[in-house]
Amino acid sequence: MSQQINLFNAGFKRKKNYATTRAMATGLGALVLVLTVASVLANIELATLEREAAVVKAELAAREARRIAVTSTFVAPRKSEALQQELDQTGVQYRNLQQVAAILDQGEPGATRGYSAYFRAFARRGIDGLWLTGVTIQGSGEAIGLQGRALKASLLPGYLNGLAGEAVLRGKTFGQLQMTEPKAPPKAAAADGVSAPEPAAAPRYVEFSLQSAAAGEQAKVEQP
Repeated sequence: MSQQINLFNAGFKRKKNYATTRAMATGLGALVLVLTVASVLANIELATLEREAAVVKAELAAREARRIAVTSTFVAPRKSEALQQELDQTGVQYRNLQQVAAILDQGEPGATRGYSAYFRAFARRGIDGLWLTGVTIQGSGEAIGLQGRALKASLLPGYLNGLAGEAVLRGKTFGQLQMTEPKAPPKAAAADGVSAPEPAAAPRYVEFSLQSAAAGEQAKVEQP
């Protein structure tokens, strides 16, 4: 007679922990979901950055194209030789005028007040019916000559008295005076069968020449 002996002990049987397995599965699922969402967000942000980079790149390309277009169309102006010569001549004339102005203002070597003071004095003492046609000043004003015309000879004394009141002419005397009346032009010869035209009337003014004492003495010395 055989007998079966049950050696299985239920206490030694490995028990399955279903709660731990479910937790692990849930954790893995959540991790996968988080990674998926993070990947999607990263892809979206990367796409946004790529679009912004493309816009910036396109703008830079457009600016570079405009710069190249402007540079290619710009032509440096050629230097005009004629214009340069004209500018050089103008500069020379300007410097010459400056030198003339300096000479008129300073006078010759030895002059201390210049010639402009004399011309201002002559202009201030001008009177109606008398005008100057020439002025000569030698050195620092020690010799002065005036040439002019007057409608009446009686205007000369008043003019000389006015000049004597100018500071620049104070102490100077005009020791030589010459006055002449212009002559009428000669009568034109009559042609055959044609009466001669009436001669023109003599000018109604007198010409005068004034020389300072120093100028008159110098003129006498220069005469042979």
